[in-house]
Amino acid sequence: MPIVFLGLGSNLGDREKNIRQALELLEADAVIVQKISSIIETDPVGGPQQGLFLNAAAKVETDLSPHDLLRKIHQIEASLGRVRDVKNGPRTIDIDILLYDDRKVNDLDLIIPHPRMRERAFVMRPLGEIF
Repeated sequence: MPIVFLGLGSNLGDREKNIRQALELLEADAVIVQKISSIIETDPVGGPQQGLFLNAAAKVETDLSPHDLLRKIHQIEASLGRVRDVKNGPRTIDIDILLYDDRKVNDLDLIIPHPRMRERAFVMRPLGEIF
């Protein structure tokens, strides 16, 4: 099965619970969580003024294609109250596909590897723990 690395973040509500629930929902449907980084608190990057984030990374296995995994992620985000009304705005949960095996995807709705992950300490620090 392909190995996938995900970035997770939350800055609304019970931030840690949001991250843990997202991982549980992923595991309930075609994703096996192998490893989870520690959860760190970080400043928001870009977007409007907003509260601090909790961020983590997860190493998972899945038979889902990159686009099917993205659809699953969007369903989970919506089920946890994510509203996409302000670019880089506050959110209950954000799940990004950082890496998907050694595959490269460059579509309008999905770019893998994540194009800005190396610029973001809130991604690279947790990812470095589990890579």
